[in-house]
Amino acid sequence: VQLQASGGGLVQAGGSLRLSCTASGSTFSIDDMGWYRQAPGKQRELVADISSGSSTNYADSVKGRFTISRDNAKNTVYLQMNSLKPEDTAVYFCNVNIPPSWGEGTLVTVSS
Repeated sequence: VQLQASGGGLVQAGGSLRLSCTASGSTFSIDDMGWYRQAPGKQRELVADISSGSSTNYADSVKGRFTISRDNAKNTVYLQMNSLKPEDTAVYFCNVNIPPSWGEGTLVTVSS
């Protein structure tokens, strides 16, 4: 499975961005899709994930601000990010669990 992410950029604190990630290749086996992020000097962490049945899971730090969704017909997962904070600055990676696959990442920078 190949994953192509887009939508990152520079935004001021309080602003919004929407990330998209489209899967291609052997997509028939995909179950969970998700977003992780890695800030400079920190470990990669889960931001949110969503099952094929649309059950969602969020990191405490983004609950109420971020929304994950997916379009199974398009093999695409989205991350709507609102009320962005400088601490949200990171490279965001999309992920699928079966087979385990990672996208290249898209940089989100939130200025104060």
